[in-house]
Amino acid sequence: MVTKTTNRFIFKIINGHFNDVWSILKYYDFNLGGIQHMEKERRDFMGLGLGVFTAVGGVGALYAMKRTWDPLPSVKAAGFTTIDLAGAKGNELVVEKWRGKPIFVLKKTAEMKADKRDIVIGKDRFHVSVGLCTHLGCIPAYKKGDHKFVCACHGGEFDASGHQVFGPPPSPLEIPPFKIDGTKLVLGEEGPEFKKMKDAGLTA
Repeated sequence: MVTKTTNRFIFKIINGHFNDVWSILKYYDFNLGGIQHMEKERRDFMGLGLGVFTAVGGVGALYAMKRTWDPLPSVKAAGFTTIDLAGAKGNELVVEKWRGKPIFVLKKTAEMKADKRDIVIGKDRFHVSVGLCTHLGCIPAYKKGDHKFVCACHGGEFDASGHQVFGPPPSPLEIPPFKIDGTKLVLGEEGPEFKKMKDAGLTA
């Protein structure tokens, strides 16, 4: 049977009261009755200690598994991703993630041509699209100086509005379903702005 003294000993170990192994042994020998009781206490301690560490390990494993199951902080129920565009900078591509796909978010500058595919929030215009080339699904790179997306796989190019302008891509970059909520964009929900684009055949 494990004594209260042993329980206190385990508590001190778990909470980091000892600096090294020798201080643990000194405490053990002095407080647990000396050498004659050491073998019995050690058996009790090892048995309980094994149980404690097994339990702690089990809790840690479950926590790690839960972390992998939990959505990212920006992801909500039903696969919605909320992006706050308040701090977006002009001509700086931001890549988000929605349902396992890269999402391109590009705030347009004044010199960039306005387009019917732009998402307008306040006075700002944004290009938002699924960041996969419509040819074979590679991820294009954004060239800031040229204001265009270039796919390294087969040379496809898209302008800053997502229109295919060169190479084999058969269609523009796809615009994901979205809803505007103040300065935030909720991906995965079809708001009125998206439905209007979709009805006009502008989303893909």
